[in-house]
Amino acid sequence: MRLFLLIVGLFTANQIDLFAAEAGMPQLDPTYWASQAFWLILIFTLLYLALSKMLIPKIKESIDDRENKIKDDLDEAQKLKSIAEEKLKQYLITIENAKKETLKIIFESKKKLSTEIQNKKKNFDKEIEIEVKNAEIEIEKLKKDSLKDISTISEEMTSKVIELVSGEPLNQSSVKAAVLESTKKNLGKYL
Repeated sequence: MRLFLLIVGLFTANQIDLFAAEAGMPQLDPTYWASQAFWLILIFTLLYLALSKMLIPKIKESIDDRENKIKDDLDEAQKLKSIAEEKLKQYLITIENAKKETLKIIFESKKKLSTEIQNKKKNFDKEIEIEVKNAEIEIEKLKKDSLKDISTISEEMTSKVIELVSGEPLNQSSVKAAVLESTKKNLGKYL
């Protein structure tokens, strides 16, 4: 669409004779072209010098400052990243050491507890052994005492039975001797 309007505009301008100086456009008259070229070169040279000496260095300095700032920020970010990675390594090492220390403490506690349990078990076994020995001694004592009691009871019963059967009391020494002989014969199996 633009191209079409441009072509129509050029064609119209050519038909109306706008490109000629006679139509009132002195800048298109060839007699003024030298002065126009002089002022054109002078203005563009001044603009070029102003831009190249004043504006472009400021812009370049601003761009360089920005680039240096970005480089500094990137360097600082890299340093911080290195520091963070080092801290992470230290953190992981600390955690690993803590785990090892914890396992060591657990192992030592288990070992200590096992030792204490073994000592208590030995003490308990010794106490049980002492109690068993005391019980055996007491049982032996009861056996001996019961034999004496059995002998005494047997003598008394035998004397009473013989006295009831015969009507006369029997000699205590002969009853004792008979009961003792019978006791040794029959109770020896059980003791």
